[in-house]
Amino acid sequence: MTTPPPAHTATAPPASGSRRDGGAPAGRRRIELPVEGMSCASCVAAVEGGLRRVPGVVDAAVNLAAERAAVLFDPAQAGLEDLIRAVERTGYQVPIERVVLPVRDLALAASGEPLERALRAVQGVRDVAVNLASEEVVVTCIPGVVTADDLRRAIRAAGYEPEAPPLAAPAEARPLAAPVEAPRDADREARRRRRELRDLCRRLVVAAVLAIPVLWGSAHHMGVAVWVPPLLADWRVQALLAAPIQFWAGWRFYRGAWAAARHRRADMNTLIALGTSAAYGYSLAATLAPAVFTAAGIPPAVYYETAAVIIVFILLGRYLEALARGRTSEAIRRLMDLRPRTARVLRDGEEREVPADEVQVGDVVVVRPGERIPVDGVVLEGRSAVDESMLTGESLPVAKGPGDEVIGGTVNRTGAFRFRATKVGAETALAQIIRLVEAAQGSKAPIQALVDRVAAVFVPVVLVVALLAGVAWLAAGPPPAITHALLAVVAVLIVACPCAMGLATPTALMVGIGRAAEAGVLIRTAEALERLRLVDTVILDKTGTVTRGTPVVTDVLPVDGVDARELLRLAAVAERVSEHPLAEAIVARAREEGLAVPEPDDFEAVPGAGLLALVEGRRIVAGTRALLEREGLPLRPAPVATWAERLADEGKTPVYVAADSRLLGLLAVADTPKPEAAAVVAALRRRGLEVVLLTGDLRQVAEAMARRVGITRILAEVRPADKAAEVRRLQAEGRRVAMVGDGINDAPALAQADVGIAIGAGTDVAIEAAEVVLVGSDLRGVLTALDLGRATVRTIRQNLFWAFVYNVALIPVAAGALFPLTGWQLNPALAALAMASSSVTVVTNSLRLRRWRPAPLPSPSSPLPGGARDGRDMQSHWRAERREDA
Repeated sequence: MTTPPPAHTATAPPASGSRRDGGAPAGRRRIELPVEGMSCASCVAAVEGGLRRVPGVVDAAVNLAAERAAVLFDPAQAGLEDLIRAVERTGYQVPIERVVLPVRDLALAASGEPLERALRAVQGVRDVAVNLASEEVVVTCIPGVVTADDLRRAIRAAGYEPEAPPLAAPAEARPLAAPVEAPRDADREARRRRRELRDLCRRLVVAAVLAIPVLWGSAHHMGVAVWVPPLLADWRVQALLAAPIQFWAGWRFYRGAWAAARHRRADMNTLIALGTSAAYGYSLAATLAPAVFTAAGIPPAVYYETAAVIIVFILLGRYLEALARGRTSEAIRRLMDLRPRTARVLRDGEEREVPADEVQVGDVVVVRPGERIPVDGVVLEGRSAVDESMLTGESLPVAKGPGDEVIGGTVNRTGAFRFRATKVGAETALAQIIRLVEAAQGSKAPIQALVDRVAAVFVPVVLVVALLAGVAWLAAGPPPAITHALLAVVAVLIVACPCAMGLATPTALMVGIGRAAEAGVLIRTAEALERLRLVDTVILDKTGTVTRGTPVVTDVLPVDGVDARELLRLAAVAERVSEHPLAEAIVARAREEGLAVPEPDDFEAVPGAGLLALVEGRRIVAGTRALLEREGLPLRPAPVATWAERLADEGKTPVYVAADSRLLGLLAVADTPKPEAAAVVAALRRRGLEVVLLTGDLRQVAEAMARRVGITRILAEVRPADKAAEVRRLQAEGRRVAMVGDGINDAPALAQADVGIAIGAGTDVAIEAAEVVLVGSDLRGVLTALDLGRATVRTIRQNLFWAFVYNVALIPVAAGALFPLTGWQLNPALAALAMASSSVTVVTNSLRLRRWRPAPLPSPSSPLPGGARDGRDMQSHWRAERREDA
């Protein structure tokens, strides 16, 4: 009989490093709660206010478009249940999901209590039920807060082993006895949106079908000359047809209005419920007691079609809006879709296909051509080209060999290889990217503060305006005054719904930040996105940012009678065993040229000067001019000294090479600029930005590099500790500074700048000092960040303009401001159509950002002086140089 696992020794697993804790200060925790039922900026303000009133909550930010609340709180004072209750008290819901997890050998355990305790310790778990007989655990949890990986880790921490990926059943839809295959995390949001769309579609279709006969029956009342069946003209029939529209299709508005009223506030549901109820209630009274109206001298009239059409139009707007809002988060879904389902792992000497979530650090993973890499790791054997464009934005495949890093989610194009897993689950680069993008999409831009202030007072003001409009019509309107008053009140209530204002900022942010992520640019906060628009100065660190970060041989310059390839070969063999960066560059260039580079017969390093080596019986001296002079070697022919000076002026390091007391020529080694550097600098300057080169190198080297890429302002010989002071100095000049660096020794300067941009982050995307992280090393990401920042803020301003103008312009029209001049009063049904159209317009305008593409790079304005010379044409170049010297 199998011995049961030692469950009694279990300890609760540590909090997972997933999206809910990312970026929280020490001692505090950040969590993102899904929230259902929000519809406007007033809803957002209500949920934020309810969360902020919870003791221990430091901050709360609600994203209407994503329907999520990001909460920063002190876990010593507030817990998850406190936050959920706070949301529910404001009249909204936090969705839950039941997950069924088969657990191996659970029937052998004496008690399920240790496993239950371990699972309850996972943040996001609300309830746990352990069934020893069926060897299953049923976990009630909050989707998006707890992940399947978290649950599996907790089960293993308790001493058990999950048998298979969890089987999920939506709590409200399926009995636990009949679980279905678990959806991936990427599908949770889509599944919830599909459920919402199905409900909206069902209510919309029923309401529209019932509204058609009501509208037809009211044709004469509306002044339309058309034949109307007597049955439809009967007010009682219209009341019966309109009732399901009012109280079933429109029930969500009553539910939302009641929840708001219970907490002494008003939102857009309040406006819709009041407006349609006024029209339906007045009509019902006229239908049931027409004599009362007649006795008061008021001709009875009904407006069932007004209430019905308003609800139909609003539901139509909500449906179209939900469709469009679903597309705003497509970038996240595409990133999540990059995660492969399975991985091929070597265990016990055999290849086994296991769920990707079960890969552990240290596992050896096998990847074949065309497969997606499941986790992050380091290549052990084999070579291939990997397409990293979906993460870095760089289109060309990257060559990979032993010792190179690979990123989970990227695609292996050619050869097969094996790699050792170094980061799995929530620690992979892809998981970090998704977490950063989600956090950024849920953050608030400073411009949103204006919307929040307006939303706090908007609905109460609208209620007052509607009441005043009704009183004015009753007091001074033409007969029948009560009819005009009713139409004015309903029109004002309906047209003023602040949906568009609530969606203006978050939809644009979600699309803009998501589009940036697809291009390999991670924007950490909405505030950073807005500040990017204001940048007027870009500081570029030199090493690793403007340059490649590793020295390469740029020139091979032999003297007369010496073959260039032989010069390079002898130097490379002599340098073969040296660990100096210049030596590595020379050896690498020789191998690129296809030259054999064996080890030298003898070798002696001369610190700070070069080396002495014995190669094929020849004594080789390679190094500085001082080393050659020390060895008594002549610096002839004469032009060699001139060439060395010219190379030094270009920021390159000349390496003299001599053999058996004869000077063979020069090699030039330099950290060369990236291929796109000059074009990016030119593009930045064309955008009106000042570009500054910042480096700790000598001024001569910095000036040479600046000339090559077209930068005119240089800050050279700056120690890493002083880089932040240089940023402050520029800010003191009134400049808005973006600092672009590698995120390591540039961290203080990145933090000091108005916007810090870390470039070449690779798999280490969680760089705290930078607000913008470029996953790849391509400088074009700086342009992408700046241009998308401007485009997104421009879209937000357009959205807010139309949202505010819509309300400011149409509320007076709805109240009847045009009636004295034109005799025309806004029909409430048209007000509903206009209100629905405004929300759809705002979301559609935000979606235009999905079509944003980087502008093509311009050619540098002038030839690059001192450019690197390729070995293939070095002989022709050198002949030209000699003619100039002659």
